[in-house]
Amino acid sequence: MAFLSVAKFLTPPMPNVTADYDGFELKWKFITFRPAYFKNEVYFIAAALLYVAFYFFGKKANESRAHKWFEAHKQLYQSQFSKPTHTEGLSQDGNSDFFVYSTGRRALASLHTTFTLRPRHDLFQYLFQVVRGLIELDYNAYDEVELEFTFREPVGKDGAVPECVWAVVAKDELKKIRDARWDLTFTKTTDSPALPASLAVMSEFADITTNLLKPYGGFSLTSVLSSPAIQPYFRSLSLTDQPRTRPSHPLSPSERSKRLILTLALPPPSEASATAPLVAAAFQLVDIIAGEGKQIPGTARGGLYAALRPETKTKLRKTREEVDREIREEAVREKREEAEEQKAAARKKAQEERLSKLSAAEQKKALEREKKRMMRKTQGKVKMR
Repeated sequence: MAFLSVAKFLTPPMPNVTADYDGFELKWKFITFRPAYFKNEVYFIAAALLYVAFYFFGKKANESRAHKWFEAHKQLYQSQFSKPTHTEGLSQDGNSDFFVYSTGRRALASLHTTFTLRPRHDLFQYLFQVVRGLIELDYNAYDEVELEFTFREPVGKDGAVPECVWAVVAKDELKKIRDARWDLTFTKTTDSPALPASLAVMSEFADITTNLLKPYGGFSLTSVLSSPAIQPYFRSLSLTDQPRTRPSHPLSPSERSKRLILTLALPPPSEASATAPLVAAAFQLVDIIAGEGKQIPGTARGGLYAALRPETKTKLRKTREEVDREIREEAVREKREEAEEQKAAARKKAQEERLSKLSAAEQKKALEREKKRMMRKTQGKVKMR
């Protein structure tokens, strides 16, 4: 009976179908459809159709933006790499992430080009970003393309590419990049008179900045970064030998790599080629750092490492030794604390098992003794302080 009552409560009422209905209706055999009876359903169907339309429109928009940018830079990729892509065009992961993997160039092991676009295919995620941008003044959602150049030269070998951390960052990007990039904690942030006021330099030592920002023949990184056509899309340019996140243990040289990372805000499809001069400049900078710029006047034969002062090289090495020591000590301390927690848990479990075998009176006495012991222990600590 109770089940029937619940079923009756959950069953929606029958529509009031009367013979004197004079509105529009469709009939087929024993089925009669009268649209006038459906009121809220129209809005539900319209919302569902809007969401589906938004999905396909956003999906197509993201694909168009990524492909337009790559097509505008494809000739540059083909001139730099023997294998500019390992698949036909872009690889896609979902509807907002696209990738290109390029290999076959002097001084470089690879170039990863990663597109991270806004979720235009998901109405709710997109609205969340819009609302968050209105609430959080420092939140800025934009389409991003990142070029990660990995040098062929391994870490742990004194070659042309120094083991250092250096970056030029748009000032409105500083908070975001500091939160996301542990490697940039090695640096100090300063302004440079050679760069626009909207950009900041993050460097371990001034010697690195001097050598990277100075002109090399007709190439000048400061001139490229100062271009009004480039500035709206430039986010950051960094040289690093450290991982993005703090490691749990000191990394061996084989677990690290030397990289030049260029991050851009993706231009609209109509201006997809606007960032081509900056990407071309990044390739020239790679050659200067690696000592491969034979046609670029002023390039040191031994690369950037040879251009640094001896004291800078010594400080860079000592900094990394100190960081490795701190990480190692922290890892040992965490293991010790974890072992102590496991021992304490084992003692507590053994005590609980021992108490469970006692009678109620004996359990009460044992708990009182333990309580008095803990109080004496706490009082002893207070007196020592």
